[in-house]
Amino acid sequence: MGHFNGLRPEYEVKDWRGRSYYTDFMWKLGEYFFVFEIMDYGSHGQDRTKYRMDLNRGLYLQSQGFHYIEISLDELKENPLFIVAMLRGILTPYLVAPTGQEGGVLRKFGRIERQLMRLAIRHHRMIRPAKAARELELHKETVIKYCRLLVDKGKFRAVPSGATGRVYQYEYLGSTQSPDLI
Repeated sequence: MGHFNGLRPEYEVKDWRGRSYYTDFMWKLGEYFFVFEIMDYGSHGQDRTKYRMDLNRGLYLQSQGFHYIEISLDELKENPLFIVAMLRGILTPYLVAPTGQEGGVLRKFGRIERQLMRLAIRHHRMIRPAKAARELELHKETVIKYCRLLVDKGKFRAVPSGATGRVYQYEYLGSTQSPDLI
C-alpha cells in the first residue's frame, strides 16, 4: 500500500480465555485493525484440534472488531501477485482520507483522477478524453479538466497532434503498480 505505517509483526492479543496469542501481522489503519495470518498446511492442517483452535481464534478476533485475513503460505509463495491483488481489493474501501492518527492514509489523487489513471493503463497508457468520458459516464469537459490536473501533478503527459499541436490524448507516465491507483 506504499508504506508500513501501523504494521506490527508478531502482535500480541488475548484470546477468549485470556491467554496471549501472537498474530503474524497486525495493521492499524486509522480506526481499523487488520489481522493477517499466514497459514501453512503443516502446522494448521494436520492436527484437527489445532485447526479448530485456529478457526475459533479467527472468529473471536472478528467478534472483537478485527478484520481477520488468512493467507495460504503456499499461494503466497507460488502466486504472490494474486495475493497482492486480493489484499488490495479487501483493503481499498478502508484507504480513505487521513484521520490525523498514525496509520491514516493520505490520498494524493481524487476518485476521478484514479479512475482516469486506471483507464489509461487498460488502454496501453493512452487516454482520449472523449472516449474516457463515455466509459466513465462523465462529461467530456470534466475529463479534460482532470487530465490537465494529472498533467500538472506529473502523472499524465499531453500528446500534441499534427501541425496544430492540439491535444486529443494523454499518456499515463506512472507505474502500473503505483499505490496512487487505489
